[in-house]
Amino acid sequence: MGEKNTLLEAFRQTNYRVVGHGNREIRMLKEALKEFDGDEESDIYGAGNIIEDFQNKLSEYLGKEAAVFFPSGTMAQQIALRIWCDHKGLKRVAYHPLCHLEIHEEDGLKELHHIEPILLADKDSVIQLDDIVNMKEDISCLLLELPQREIGGQLPDYETLEAISAYCREKGIKLHLDGARLFEILPFYKRSAAEVCRLFDSVYVSFYKGIGGIAGAILAGDEAFIKESKVWKRRHGGDLISLYPYIISADYFLTQRLDKMGQYYEGAKELAQLFNSCHAVSTKPMEPVSNMFHVHFNAPKEQLESNLIAIYEETGIGLTGYINETENGCTYEAAIGDQYALIPKENLQNIFRKLDERLKEINVRN
Repeated sequence: MGEKNTLLEAFRQTNYRVVGHGNREIRMLKEALKEFDGDEESDIYGAGNIIEDFQNKLSEYLGKEAAVFFPSGTMAQQIALRIWCDHKGLKRVAYHPLCHLEIHEEDGLKELHHIEPILLADKDSVIQLDDIVNMKEDISCLLLELPQREIGGQLPDYETLEAISAYCREKGIKLHLDGARLFEILPFYKRSAAEVCRLFDSVYVSFYKGIGGIAGAILAGDEAFIKESKVWKRRHGGDLISLYPYIISADYFLTQRLDKMGQYYEGAKELAQLFNSCHAVSTKPMEPVSNMFHVHFNAPKEQLESNLIAIYEETGIGLTGYINETENGCTYEAAIGDQYALIPKENLQNIFRKLDERLKEINVRN
């Protein structure tokens, strides 16, 4: 008898996936390249029509004077904070305890730029105006991540954003937007990207999350800020001789998916409702405010995995390829993309009936 499938293997063998846009495959670039003929010139060290046109397109969309394309958001954001610290002559910034710079970048901000972070708010809550007003330390820049990914993609209300922006401008604090998932929150706020970005001095957006490109990011702000950003990009080694594979895929999938963000958001709300109707399952937040949320199961990981595998094999639908063990059960992150709309509604109802039944059985056994 052969070995049993792992959860990831079972997920990959399903006919439908609830999350994402599909597998990240090399064919993504081939699909994007079909829009271009063979005579199109590449960018060279940050210059050329292909990169400059895309930067201008994004600066206009974000309502900023200028923009520069980076190979990674990690590079872009560290540079943004460094510039604002240099302007004020104070190497101290503030952000959430679960900010990407704090937990995923091997202390790059501290080790490369010697910038001290001040952690604001409880780790399970978004930053509020009082958190900023009550800071004891002076800072050069405040970073807000919208949505706050590590706590299920939660968001402050728009009035809070406006109040934070006004306070920062009054106090001479630069406000930077970690907008890795900016496109995905616009349906909730019912605002344009330019309206949201108007509240911030600098903005970063990603092209491989909800957009589903290969990689890459844009950093946007005023002309002087972007001029400095380009110098730091060169210092960081971000001026690759050519970035066109990233730019072409970013532009192609931006065109394909930007207008679908409302669809993804509605899908996330529907899916969260289905999860919350099941025994021993809850989502955070209960009603999503973007296309993403966290799913929490009150069940042991080993039992849950074996039951999910069985459900995948019975229904041909995959919910997730991984789950993480927590103190009170298991969790994973769900992010809705193109795949969700492909699932017939009756099939979707069926998998959640089976999930509810199996979770009840697990509860009885434990």
